[in-house]
Amino acid sequence: MALTREEREKLLAEPHIAALAVDAGAGRAPLTVPIWYQYEPGGIVWILTGLTSRKNELISAAGRFSLMVDRLEPTIRYVSVEGPVVETTPATREQLHEISARYLPADKVDGYVDFSWKEHGEMVVIRMRPDRWLSSDLGSV
Repeated sequence: MALTREEREKLLAEPHIAALAVDAGAGRAPLTVPIWYQYEPGGIVWILTGLTSRKNELISAAGRFSLMVDRLEPTIRYVSVEGPVVETTPATREQLHEISARYLPADKVDGYVDFSWKEHGEMVVIRMRPDRWLSSDLGSV
């Protein structure tokens, strides 16, 4: 059964690791990789990645990407969202901190941010406007 708009936006707003998929070009399957993301219901999805990463290069070429998240309890649900890139900007340390705090224990965030900011090179924030949704609640097992 498909989720309501409110249910699918709430599920996407939870801190799941997403599967990002983007067109990888002729003769290739889509690039599909796990990624952290940020989303608030009714808003724009954003991800943070390396400026020279394959993800950024492919997303720039395609102009759009999709994310899929799922959960198993209390029921099996998933939501997939696809849309156009609306903005790509240099990442700030504050954005890195925000997305890291979404996924890491509080006592690990500052150390991870320090390491990542120094070691991962230039990063960008890519914002996507969700315009196609696919979702379902498959019930409980």
